[in-house]
Amino acid sequence: MQRKCTVVAQALAIIAAGTFATLAGAAPSASDCAGCHKNITEQNHGSAHKDVACSTCHTDLEKHLKGEVKRPGTNNDPALCGGCHKDQFDSLYKVNPKKQARKSKTAAEGPAPNPFYARALGGHGFLFEHDEPRSHAFMLMDQMLVDRGWGGRWVPKEGWLYAAKGDGAIKAWDMVKDRWPGDNLQKVRGLPGTAAAGNAVCWTCKTTDPMLGWAYLGDPKPGTSFARTKSPIDVMRASNHSLNCNFCHDPHSAKPRIVRDALIAAVSRGDTVYNEGKNWAKVDVKDAGVRGFTRKVGYLSRPDSKLMCAQCHVEYVCNPGLDPKTGKKVGFDSQLTNLIPFQSPAKLEQFYEKVGFADFVHPLTGAKLIKMQHPDTETYNGSKHDQMGVGCNACHMPKVKKNGKTYTNHWATSPRNYMKETCLTCHKDKTEQQMNQVIDAMHNHYVGKVRYAEARMGEMFDAFEMAKAAGVSEEVLAKARKLHQTAHINWEWHTATNGAWFHNPEASAKQLDIAAKSAIEARNLLRKAVAEKQKTAMK
Repeated sequence: MQRKCTVVAQALAIIAAGTFATLAGAAPSASDCAGCHKNITEQNHGSAHKDVACSTCHTDLEKHLKGEVKRPGTNNDPALCGGCHKDQFDSLYKVNPKKQARKSKTAAEGPAPNPFYARALGGHGFLFEHDEPRSHAFMLMDQMLVDRGWGGRWVPKEGWLYAAKGDGAIKAWDMVKDRWPGDNLQKVRGLPGTAAAGNAVCWTCKTTDPMLGWAYLGDPKPGTSFARTKSPIDVMRASNHSLNCNFCHDPHSAKPRIVRDALIAAVSRGDTVYNEGKNWAKVDVKDAGVRGFTRKVGYLSRPDSKLMCAQCHVEYVCNPGLDPKTGKKVGFDSQLTNLIPFQSPAKLEQFYEKVGFADFVHPLTGAKLIKMQHPDTETYNGSKHDQMGVGCNACHMPKVKKNGKTYTNHWATSPRNYMKETCLTCHKDKTEQQMNQVIDAMHNHYVGKVRYAEARMGEMFDAFEMAKAAGVSEEVLAKARKLHQTAHINWEWHTATNGAWFHNPEASAKQLDIAAKSAIEARNLLRKAVAEKQKTAMK
């Protein structure tokens, strides 16, 4: 079986290289590479990939050995892995037909409905188009097309027919074209309803295609092709595959790993949920940089889906902002623009205050706020399921059988889509229908809590308007702003996260209660100040 996989992989490599060489003697052997890359060949020697030729993923090896090219080519196409791991590959790029393209979270039935969301975000760029995510197969292409990202630069080659794409790995550049190929400027060009908020950092959880030209944390080091401070358009043009296999699986040693640099920085800090929580794998951080600049890889002591998924499903900073203490701009020259706090909800607000970062200033209240991303891992951490040692894979990537063979299903979707392999493996006394009723009840309760918090925050915004019109003192407004910050971060956590109502319902209810109480306190404080102003004016 191993020999068969090796032959398949070598054949794919030859096709990818565009050569007509035969398999025999087609490329240098691993021993030829070992002279300079001893660490890699030693890792590979005892692994499941020990018989996989270097030419499987690398091209121009003969030219490299002769000194004709400095770096051999590296093929990050997941289809190479699919040559041996077909079931995992096919399931990774399976599409969920229930998830629709361009479905806005701000729709009336969405998790962050307008008009409240627009009022709460106060003109932030996410208002241009705040879409629900689809299957992993689309995570690269959909983010290229979103209105808020690139000023309308990227458009589907087939127009709206792109939404008809079904199962299978997508090469983004087969589907999308560049409207302005003559430049790499990231800007809005007069197209209505668009913004140019996309940047190089946010792309580090969509694809690893540009990874070899990216220094640790995106620092602009000599020799790098891409950086936080460079044009993100160049990163986009170098990106073609979504969620490459080498995010989580080392292609040389076959060991589980993480490569998202901000997560590696987070687990190395010592003040995060990783250090406070349970059931985490140990992370051995190695410098993998051989191109003159630092690149880090975190090798896991065992497969840990919480850490693997946390490379993307986490709250993070990927954009410029401001220092909440001074109001000064924080630009891409600062590593704060590639930051994963990895904090519990109770500590996140204080963390951002300590490091000195906020995303934007609310135009009505003046509060310096965070635009939350998707803190799914932090939400799950410490939950009942987490305490029992249940990883993300148990519900989203369970073991399944096909033709008598058991493998890990990589279709990371809702457990509702394979209830027998997920919920019912533990809750054996229940049926699929009963478990769906349980999940629906949890969701219904959660939605009510979110809408209640939003109603109280709406009253808070009304009170701010009255207070500013009445000329309430800056001292009172400052106290109310602080309460707004607390309400906002605890409320928006739940419009950004996925499935908080199931991942950790107790923590979610507590957070939303804090959001509502903080908004009520701010509302009452401002109303009282307005009443006192009016009373004084009548004397």
